[in-house]
Amino acid sequence: MARTGRSPAAARGCWWPDLVTVGLLLSTCELKAATAFKPNILLIMADDLGIGDLGCYGNDTLRTPNIDRLAEEGVRLTQHLAAAPLCTPSRAAFLTGRHSFRSGMDATNGYRALQWNGGSGGLPENETTFARILQQQGYATGLIGKWHQGVNCESRADHCHHPLRHGFDYFYGMPFTLVNDCDPARPPEVDAALRAWLWHHTQWAALGILTAALGKACGLVSVPWKALAGAAGLLLLCFGSWYASFGFVRRWNCVLMRNHDVVEQPMDLERAARRLLKEAASYIERNKDGPFLLFVSLLHVHIPLVTAPEFLGKSPHGLYGDHVQEMDWLVGHILSALEETGVANATLTYFTSDHGGHLEARDGEGAQLGGWNGVYRGGKGMGGWEGGIRVPGIFRWPGVLPAGRVIHEPTSLMDVFPTVVQLGGGEVPRDRVIDGRSLLPLLQGASRRSEHEFLFHYCGASLHAARWHDTQSGRLWKVHYVTPRFHPPGAGACYGRGVCPCSGDGVTRHSPPLLFDLSRDPSEARPLSPDSEPLYHAVVARVDEAVEEHRGTLSPVTPQFSLGHILWKPWLQPCCGIFPFCSCRQDGDPGET
Repeated sequence: MARTGRSPAAARGCWWPDLVTVGLLLSTCELKAATAFKPNILLIMADDLGIGDLGCYGNDTLRTPNIDRLAEEGVRLTQHLAAAPLCTPSRAAFLTGRHSFRSGMDATNGYRALQWNGGSGGLPENETTFARILQQQGYATGLIGKWHQGVNCESRADHCHHPLRHGFDYFYGMPFTLVNDCDPARPPEVDAALRAWLWHHTQWAALGILTAALGKACGLVSVPWKALAGAAGLLLLCFGSWYASFGFVRRWNCVLMRNHDVVEQPMDLERAARRLLKEAASYIERNKDGPFLLFVSLLHVHIPLVTAPEFLGKSPHGLYGDHVQEMDWLVGHILSALEETGVANATLTYFTSDHGGHLEARDGEGAQLGGWNGVYRGGKGMGGWEGGIRVPGIFRWPGVLPAGRVIHEPTSLMDVFPTVVQLGGGEVPRDRVIDGRSLLPLLQGASRRSEHEFLFHYCGASLHAARWHDTQSGRLWKVHYVTPRFHPPGAGACYGRGVCPCSGDGVTRHSPPLLFDLSRDPSEARPLSPDSEPLYHAVVARVDEAVEEHRGTLSPVTPQFSLGHILWKPWLQPCCGIFPFCSCRQDGDPGET
């Protein structure tokens, strides 16, 4: 981390300020010259990747040569932070440069991510994405891969939340996200607990009605046949209403779309990764005369880990490790497409993950199916602990950004929005709160400090933690107001729950709050106290003051994860063919049902 204070050279003479000034002026001139033309922009986001899964972040057992090369040729951020610890809210913040709760794209209670393609929740049309601004600046804008920001509002064809309504002029990929239900061989994932509860009670209700009917037939009970028939009809109606959604999760959620059209339903998981790669390379070729913005939103490394045969058994970390190495191969081929079309030097390339690795993801035998978050505590779903929000952050722009540079300053996924907008010649909206800050001065070396003095870490709508980068002392403080209760006690995650909760009985509220010095304790293993840290009360008071100021920027919005928005609605379900007989293969021909 860059340090403050005078160097020995400064003490020997007064010439150094002029030298520094000249250097900064030269860097600023280079930055202005680089941004005078519009570069291509390639954004690559992995899904559920742990920061400790990559060689360039310290993993010496998994092979990720292509991503490591990207870091060697560019700038690597070591304190790059997701704005939320789950897919939908993190991506909403990434796209808009604002905390997801500002657009209603985070949980107030209950559901924490979109559950269905056929729901009505999603990124509101009045939100501005970086794609929309760059589209207005003459960019070709494409999204290939995962969306998970909603599709429709009131009808199957309104596409109010669709990527093409948010500034992308081309979309190929999943409007939803991978879930275990996409693989018929895996156990259910979408609302698995509710599904089990419904099935259990449906069976008991059916058994009760059958028992009453048998008793009636044997003359043991005097229940009218009409009452039994009515109860049976009501049970069938209830069963049909929930089974129509939960019984066909794969068909409803696991689909591929090209622009507004469903081209495969259900999707073929074994061929999906290669198809996305082919689409990415084709997009770069079609738009090589630029400028273009391409957001490659990888399906890797979210469960189910469907991996090509040539990668199976190649890593020492089982199926998950194999999947990570396949992901690196995909990234390598996308980078090769830049080089083969001659646009690598005219392209800013960025690689990250949407949040930390999924610690609770395990198979039936207890083998780990989620990522490794290095030395950082916690994982996916945990809004406060570093393991849930600290992610890779790599930028490469040959000839413009210095190769091999490492930055330890606090940065956010939300910073990509103003950075990309500035590069594309656009302006950041001034009619709303933008939480991100442009990274260009920091990446270029024109600035040594992040513009983020404070960052606020939410789990759903609940503020779990806040960090303060005290530039005067160089110390990085982290205050935890709420932490999840691990299960079983003493474990490092919430095993058996999918992910840790944000509120309710599954969390502990700390008063006084927990305090850590991340500059000395990045693992958050040693909470400080007034006895061990003389500045404890002063630090907590300063962070509390910043939290209150931050809360003054909040305003009420329509919640997109309310039950009314989350529920599956058949009239909103994307479908190829005639609903409910939705089925097609990649070429659009009817498929087998």
